[in-house]
Amino acid sequence: MTLPPRASAASASELERGPETPPPPTDLICPPDAIFDSKGLSERLAAAVSGDVGTGRRARATKVLAEEMARGRAAIEVAFNNSPRAARPLVHSYAWLTDCLVRSAFWTAKFLLVEGGADASDQHMAVIAVGGYGRAEMAPHSDVDLLFLSEEKLTQRIESIVEEMLYILWDLRLKVGHSTRTIRECMKLGKEDFTIRTSLLEMRHVDGDPELTEKLTARLKKELFRTSNKEFVEAKLQERSERHKKQGGQRYMLEPNIKEGKGGLRDLQSLFWIAKYVHDVNRVEELVESGVFTPEEFWAFEQAETFLWAARAHLHLIAGRPAEQLTFDMQVPVAERLGYSDHSGRRAVEHFMQDYFRHATRVGELTRIFLTKLEEQHAKREPILAGIFRRRKKISDGFVMKGGRLGIADDEAFLADNLNILRLFDEALRIDTLIHPDAMRLVSANLHIIDADMRRNKEAAEIFLRLMLDHGNPERALRRMNELGVLAAFLPEFEPILAMMQFNFYHAYTVDEHTIQCIRVLAQIEHGELVEELPVASRILKKGINRRVIYLAVLLHDIGKGRQEDHSILGARIARPVCQRLGLSEEEVATVEWLVRMHLVMSDMAQKRDISDPRTVSDFAKAVKTRKRLDLLTVLTVCDIRGVGPHVWNNWKAQLLRTLHRQTANALKSGLEDLNRDNIGEEAQAALRVTLADWPPEEIDAEIARHYSPYWQGMPKETHISLAKLLRGLGDDEIRIDLTPEPDRDATRACFALVDHPGIFSRLAGALALVGANVVDARTYTSKDGYATAVFWIQDGDGAPYEAARLPRLSQMIDKTLKGEVIARDALVKRDKQKKRERDFRFPTSVHFDNDGSEIYTLIEVDTRDRPGLLYDLTRTLANAHIYIASAQIATYGAQVVDTFYVKDMFGLKIYSESKQRSLEKKLITAIERGAERARVE
Repeated sequence: MTLPPRASAASASELERGPETPPPPTDLICPPDAIFDSKGLSERLAAAVSGDVGTGRRARATKVLAEEMARGRAAIEVAFNNSPRAARPLVHSYAWLTDCLVRSAFWTAKFLLVEGGADASDQHMAVIAVGGYGRAEMAPHSDVDLLFLSEEKLTQRIESIVEEMLYILWDLRLKVGHSTRTIRECMKLGKEDFTIRTSLLEMRHVDGDPELTEKLTARLKKELFRTSNKEFVEAKLQERSERHKKQGGQRYMLEPNIKEGKGGLRDLQSLFWIAKYVHDVNRVEELVESGVFTPEEFWAFEQAETFLWAARAHLHLIAGRPAEQLTFDMQVPVAERLGYSDHSGRRAVEHFMQDYFRHATRVGELTRIFLTKLEEQHAKREPILAGIFRRRKKISDGFVMKGGRLGIADDEAFLADNLNILRLFDEALRIDTLIHPDAMRLVSANLHIIDADMRRNKEAAEIFLRLMLDHGNPERALRRMNELGVLAAFLPEFEPILAMMQFNFYHAYTVDEHTIQCIRVLAQIEHGELVEELPVASRILKKGINRRVIYLAVLLHDIGKGRQEDHSILGARIARPVCQRLGLSEEEVATVEWLVRMHLVMSDMAQKRDISDPRTVSDFAKAVKTRKRLDLLTVLTVCDIRGVGPHVWNNWKAQLLRTLHRQTANALKSGLEDLNRDNIGEEAQAALRVTLADWPPEEIDAEIARHYSPYWQGMPKETHISLAKLLRGLGDDEIRIDLTPEPDRDATRACFALVDHPGIFSRLAGALALVGANVVDARTYTSKDGYATAVFWIQDGDGAPYEAARLPRLSQMIDKTLKGEVIARDALVKRDKQKKRERDFRFPTSVHFDNDGSEIYTLIEVDTRDRPGLLYDLTRTLANAHIYIASAQIATYGAQVVDTFYVKDMFGLKIYSESKQRSLEKKLITAIERGAERARVE
């Protein structure tokens, strides 16, 4: 090999040897030579840097390494595609490839690029991997964290070597985190900064002088690690708590962060850091030998870690960058790469995410067991006076207090009676304390003793109902029982919905977590915490209802999810034997069964039907039959919607449900015959006369006379007043608009008055779509003298009323569109786009015709995928088919929408003809498909 001029001081033997390939791990995902082949590498690098002096020499050397890196990455990815769950070999392979690149860059800088060759100074330098790279665990786009270590003061030559080496790594497009320090500086900074201390905890020698690395390791253990266990544990526990809070506070976020989220990889790493710090272990499996983990717990740890690493690696490869969050658009391809498939009525992505959340739950249990014990050991003692004056309830036999938590006095005696498992959770609620991790571990390891006899045991049922009903905080017990597997063991019917994810962004939680959130809301209502937000439900519970029935209905309402059959019908069948086992009377069983079967009906009636139509109230009253069932269903509906997610409930939904409850209660009390349009219309006209008392009587008479009866029956009196003022003196060429925020409905009321013409509803929908308004309710009427009066209730992109400052510009834009200055159909093409993260949501389109839901209209219900221009496309299609739209109810569920139109044909009749219905259905579906295709175009 021809030596480059600047390396002439180096010994020929060191140069001839070239960059040494580090010993490969035994579990690489493919043969070492396929990942990095060092044969002839030194000659290629030397040839690349020979010749002219300058940065071009480094660039040519980098090119040689880049080719080797690309070949190695490609080989790893191909092997991973063939073994998509081989996570441990994968992360070790990327780390080993990085070792090879780092060592090659170090050799190139030291021997070929920096003056002086291998003089004595560089023998006192070490290249050390820290952080995740130090653990030899790397995802495809993980950071490369390096510590350049010198024993004493850094020399100019060491600084030059580091600089050249970093330029090579940066030019390889590696994201390098680095520091250059002496041993003394490492000790000082490690004492001051827990992040630096943690990275040093995981350091691993890569190249250079190994004695330096050993010296630093020895000093850290002796002078820092052994004397600071308590402060390190407390710091890591605090860091973990803050990280969880930042990531949403709980592990059931439907777009979880694999690395930082609760139950993610960082939790497992935190566990390892503390174990290494406190127990001086180098591998997690050593925790079994030291008695921290049982073999079963270590197996669970390993399974979770493998799953999470595999998912993270596929996420990196799909994104082509260090992505950590499993967003909806990433979940589908990750599930596909991992080999999941559609089956049992559920999509592959839903099966994948259910596995994810089950592993996350197990990670939570393992870290809680380990970290809580450490927290107990290292936490500050309770002040003596506080302990004296705190009044504790007497603990039941068989239990003890350990470190401020409820523990088990005798494990063997505890397990001798399987009812003790339920008693543990009941006792923790009764005395208002947390359960000791040793007790949780004992329960988790002995779930098999919860058998069929126990599930049918009368006392077991009583204990379960007591912890649900008697202590005021059932959420805490149910969540802990769920995480430990007790809930599914005692109620096997609950097991299929554990960690079940619904692939849409309407539901913020998994099905089991949603259920527990609903129980939490129910308890809050009972405690009087939501009186202002939920006055009707609060009054119902304060008045008194069957608590066993409502709590079990809430617990079981989604028990049938995840199967091909309608989950309400299946859930009702499942609920019956569960309630019978729990000792409910036949009447109570029948009521719970009915509530589960009907739990969506009130929500659907309120959001998908015109509740000002007497037929809607009449049909709902016939369905519920009694005031008792109406009240129970109202409470269940409120809890169900509130438990979907933090931003789903709003004043619009609240107002709809309150109105439906009031009207139905009145109908059940006074009789369905009192539900007629004439009464409603007369009351509206009388209210108008009172409000417009300053108008000349003849003008009021004219205003009342100009409208057909449906106009008076379908809107609040405030809307009649607004429209009357808009119509007063309206010219044939005028368009008048009134935008009024209605905070009590979480919407802005948009009233329009103009000369009527065909397709007016569609033009209004298009104008509103152009300004980005979400329509939640709409109705339009034609007066006897040829004017169109329409009212739309709209929300901004955040589901709130428009701010007053935005209304003038909003009105201007709507006016321009209605006057034809802006063509909605053309302008919407650019705006009617699906967001990337939402494109994989699938909602089958269906069109349903109902001639029984209203006395004078046909209802057309369109259930499909939502997008900004959908309402405009649907209304334009109906207008082109000469269908008159009287009103529309828009119910949105994340990316899914159900639009219900109250319509007549061009002759003012219902649409009974089946051929006409099929023709309309075809046209609507075609419009939906064309719009969806347009929305997908980049």
